[in-house]
Amino acid sequence: MSHEPDLEALRALALVAEESSISAASGRLGVSQQAVSLRIRSLERDLGVRLLVRSPRGSRLTPAGELVVGWATPLLAAADEFSSAVGSLGAERGETMRIAASLTNAEHLLPEWIARWHLRVGDAGPLVQLTAENSSAVVETVREGDADLGFIETPSVPAGLGSLAVAHDAVEIVVPCGHRWAQSGRVSARELAGTGLVLREAGSGTRQALEDALAEAGHPLRAEPAAVLSTTLGVRSAIMAGVAPGALSSLAVSEDVRAGRLVPVRVRDLRITRSLTAIWVGARPPRRVREFLDVVGGGRGAA
Repeated sequence: MSHEPDLEALRALALVAEESSISAASGRLGVSQQAVSLRIRSLERDLGVRLLVRSPRGSRLTPAGELVVGWATPLLAAADEFSSAVGSLGAERGETMRIAASLTNAEHLLPEWIARWHLRVGDAGPLVQLTAENSSAVVETVREGDADLGFIETPSVPAGLGSLAVAHDAVEIVVPCGHRWAQSGRVSARELAGTGLVLREAGSGTRQALEDALAEAGHPLRAEPAAVLSTTLGVRSAIMAGVAPGALSSLAVSEDVRAGRLVPVRVRDLRITRSLTAIWVGARPPRRVREFLDVVGGGRGAA
């Protein structure tokens, strides 16, 4: 035999030997019985020996066929391993890891996490595609399979999804410097619940955390919002413009508080905290998601 072995013909022969049937082998290969027979006859011509005995009761190897299958087994295994490795290489380079994140996560945490991820995996790693939306929308995006990984900031974790707390945050009540609450630096939960506030839209984790905390304290939020805005920047701008007090993540207002543009107001006997949580479909996250969570710092809990 002067040329390279025909791997497809050798695979067909090995499957016929395993199944004792050309029909069964063709089913596993996904080709016709005629195609299997032609491959094996071509191999017999190339080798100059008979490899298979066909009969109404099935097909069996000749002694020469048994030798050929024995020699071919490690060759086919190596070919399968090579094919899998090359396929994985292509998938790694062309893969996109889709992340959906609430605004607090997307604006204040994901940029650093993604930068650390790129330092670890280099240019060969998957591209990270980040979508920012409120926590409720992130949950639906992950459930529907449109994101491989989500980051939310709601107080409760949605049922039916894998999850891991990756960070913690507080929701701050903030006012501009000239507001009357800024003088004392505190307000009661009752007064807060009865005050029209600048809030994010329904479905926002920040708003949900505020509403849940007030309800638990026995003072559900009852006043109509002074304004409802869909971005953190919009809420900050409205508060600084004096529209009304508002509720924002401590991550979102830290620079404004340090610069004196906003003043945090303590709510008596109430501290609004929440976990920032990674979510995914299934009990165990996919490998790439686990590796990303390792970079975030919480991967061990996801294994």
